[in-house]
Amino acid sequence: MENHSKQTEAPHPGTYMPAGYPPPYPPAAFQGPSDHAAYPIPQAGYQGPPGPYPGPQPGYPVPPGGYAGGGPSGFPVQNQPAYNHPGGPGGTPWMPAPPPPLNCPPGLEYLAQIDQLLVHQQIELLEVLTGFETNNKYEIKNSLGQRVYFAVEDTDCCTRNCCGASRPFTLRILDNLGREVMTLERPLRCSSCCFPCCLQEIEIQAPPGVPVGYVTQTWHPCLPKFTLQNEKKQDVLKVVGPCVVCSCCSDIDFELKSLDEESVVGKISKQWSGFVREAFTDADNFGIQFPLDLDVKMKAVMLGACFLIDFMFFERTGNEEQRSGAW
Repeated sequence: MENHSKQTEAPHPGTYMPAGYPPPYPPAAFQGPSDHAAYPIPQAGYQGPPGPYPGPQPGYPVPPGGYAGGGPSGFPVQNQPAYNHPGGPGGTPWMPAPPPPLNCPPGLEYLAQIDQLLVHQQIELLEVLTGFETNNKYEIKNSLGQRVYFAVEDTDCCTRNCCGASRPFTLRILDNLGREVMTLERPLRCSSCCFPCCLQEIEIQAPPGVPVGYVTQTWHPCLPKFTLQNEKKQDVLKVVGPCVVCSCCSDIDFELKSLDEESVVGKISKQWSGFVREAFTDADNFGIQFPLDLDVKMKAVMLGACFLIDFMFFERTGNEEQRSGAW
């Protein structure tokens, strides 16, 4: 597989780039080898280049008209240049953009052909050494290890270090060109299950400013429960976690269930990352599984649910863990 991370392209003008993430320089013009011989003179009888391209052969599938990802002739560009975020590990290939399905918000076409996502929070050295809370950063990959998105928290220093894991935040999700394709907004809510009138929630926007769904906490005396809603705030799916959310050498599963909670259709798993990483950092790994034919908007809502669960149960401030192990 071609390593897309070796190709870079500056993000489109006007797109959001978080502080500390300057746009990369465009690749230098291609310079042929210095010892390359001059172009040979055509041989006698050469008839010149062939005529204009006759068009696609019979039976060749032609993309639908108006396809935005097409090249000059309307055909899709198969290999998009990858955008390397300085905070991400070098050499990680980006997932090629598939053709967008109908009625798909721009940027969510990456979710159309996958049934699993891997979310890896990056370790911040400053946070490990000083306990000073920094903006969280995440890599979002598919099951092949290809990077699908890059997520960056956007909150101020005072909010992060005063409110801790209960802080309101804006999470910006970028694609391989550095474009912000999703925005997650979490308002300030009460972190105690004893106040059912002010429960946790998060709004998922795709593109930014256009809500496509919500994740709301459902009050329960013992279990962490959430409801996934569409853009009209209609209930679609449920997420139910274990009674005791405690990571001890094993994964923790939050099951994705139907509204009647009779069938399990997927899950969000907090993956055990090893004793050292679990003990000294709050950089967590998650796996998200959902039906392949699930609407791409609800897949984006599941991604939002994963981040809300991370902040509620597996985030910490300084040396104090903000994990709600008992309800």
